[in-house]
Amino acid sequence: MSSLALIETGHCNVDLKPSPIEPSWILEGNPEARSHRLSASACGTAATLIWSCTEGKFNWYYGYDETIMILEGSVLLEYDGMPPKRYGVGDVIFFRNGAHAKWHVEGYVKKVAFCRQSKPSWLAFAIRAFNKLKLMYLAANKALMAVCLVAIE
Repeated sequence: MSSLALIETGHCNVDLKPSPIEPSWILEGNPEARSHRLSASACGTAATLIWSCTEGKFNWYYGYDETIMILEGSVLLEYDGMPPKRYGVGDVIFFRNGAHAKWHVEGYVKKVAFCRQSKPSWLAFAIRAFNKLKLMYLAANKALMAVCLVAIE
């Protein structure tokens, strides 16, 4: 049995620890990234982070699915040959596993990130099928119990 709490809470105003960007990814400036993990799934395939970065330009390569929401500042993102686009407070962006983006932080940016390891498509299908069967089983069990209760009365 897991000793993890079933419900965890956190706040975006936490002390962030240095989380250096891979040096070979830095294109301009001296961006300093910091982060704090707020939560993680019991299986280790999902996590929620607060991440911030100072001014600079760098590449970022995503080895997992990541959904972010900008909390402070802004960033200019460039990806897949698209022209640069500015994202700011409240904007939500989803990066799929395997994505690559050029980040240009003009001053400072802070985000909350929801990270999840992707599963192979065959495994994702198997999990969805299992969950569907489980729901059908629970519904059938509930209906059977209701019939039994009526029969007892």
